[in-house]
Amino acid sequence: MAELIKIYPENPNPKEIKRVVDVLKKGGLIIYPTDTVYGLGCDITNTKALEKIARIKGVKLAKANWSFICADLSNLSDYVRQIDTSTFKILKRALPGPYTFILPGNNNLPKEFKKKKTVGIRIPNNSIARTLVEALGNPIVSTSIRDEDELLEYTTDPELIYEKWRNLVDIVIDGGYGDNMASTVIDLSEDEPIVVREGKGSLDIF
Repeated sequence: MAELIKIYPENPNPKEIKRVVDVLKKGGLIIYPTDTVYGLGCDITNTKALEKIARIKGVKLAKANWSFICADLSNLSDYVRQIDTSTFKILKRALPGPYTFILPGNNNLPKEFKKKKTVGIRIPNNSIARTLVEALGNPIVSTSIRDEDELLEYTTDPELIYEKWRNLVDIVIDGGYGDNMASTVIDLSEDEPIVVREGKGSLDIF
């Protein structure tokens, strides 16, 4: 059964962050806060953990469209092909923030994602998420946890999330109430930006 760990976003406790990172390194799954909805995540380099998330979500791993949570823009070159200046300026304006940017992937993608031409990148404006990635040393693969209730769509209360998910994951981080609106998804892999999903992030960044 999962642990419910309280971490305060204003000043994430290093001891608690280390506990979560240790679980991630062992192939554990976590539910954690972002600047939008709560996410389900694992270490991008752990195949077994990736397979577990795919099973939970009912998708084939090779076809999964998940985001890579990064700590800052310096992580980009790990998995993204070189981008032009105008694209970089958009990223710099918008991040950290409630956006997922679809960018052209490079040859360093983990083997599970090798067939993908693009990758979704998130740098949330949430210190818990970013501190976790920094302490882990590489991105976390993430997917939002949707609710079966069509009216709710996203559960915002960490304790309710814990009740529902405690038998499926290893840790649920209580970082306070989440948002109930997902990130805005923008495809920057072509010549012109394409809005794939309008969410929390404003489109005034263009």
